[in-house]
Amino acid sequence: MDKIGKFSVVQTLGSGAHSSILHVRREEDGKDYALKMVPIDGKDDLKYLEQAKHEFRVGQMLNHPNLVKVYCLELEQGWFSGPKKAKLLIEYVPGTTMDQLPLLRQPKMLRVFERIADALTHMHKQGVVHADMKPNNLILGRGTAVKVIDYGLAWIKGEPKDRVQGTPEYIAPETVAHKLVNERTDIFNFGATMYRLATLQLPPSCAPMGEGLKVTEKYYREQYRPAKELNAGLPPALAELIDGCLSFNANKRPERMSQVQGVLDQLADEAAAKCDPAVLED
Repeated sequence: MDKIGKFSVVQTLGSGAHSSILHVRREEDGKDYALKMVPIDGKDDLKYLEQAKHEFRVGQMLNHPNLVKVYCLELEQGWFSGPKKAKLLIEYVPGTTMDQLPLLRQPKMLRVFERIADALTHMHKQGVVHADMKPNNLILGRGTAVKVIDYGLAWIKGEPKDRVQGTPEYIAPETVAHKLVNERTDIFNFGATMYRLATLQLPPSCAPMGEGLKVTEKYYREQYRPAKELNAGLPPALAELIDGCLSFNANKRPERMSQVQGVLDQLADEAAAKCDPAVLED
């Protein structure tokens, strides 16, 4: 195994165009972490340094069992220049990103949804909007242990929105049209996430179509298939909640993530009371 300072590298967890994430183990106590490495090869890469700093700041504002922890940020200086590498030490979360999973059993799915909503409720109370909620940014471990990851696009309320981005399959229509990011856009993102995980299909994308044509509410509603239509076994209240979160008109969605969490908590409790506890631990 390679070494980075006090850490041994166990494996590579993932890599992108401008970063890689390693599973590392601290030698003194054997504790596991994730280490995000961001190379900075010139002035053009300074934006990635700022993103790493932003992710660290956001992580320091949060403290919730279903939100991944960000422990520290270290900058590696070049001999005759500025930073050459940023390193983010992050909580290691064993498990699988939820985009890779089959349909979960209903009691387990409901409890996982409730825990994600609780995590997002905490973020919103701290003045942070995740802004990129999707199954790829959720890691499911044993039982119903789930973690929200990746604060790279998170927005801190009151700060300028220099970069308004998102994932086309999950982005809210007002984010596309007006670059709005707020609690209700997170609710839309989460609604799209629940839709994907509960039906194994995607809702209509609100991203511009070919040649920059905008998606209208009329077109979206014509293309939208209710969640219950795609999975007849969904509890009516869950299907209604998902469809409500995915309303094209933001004012027709739930106003607060805490409302979404409350509905999911009740549904999860009802489902758990009717099932074998082992189902939740699978």
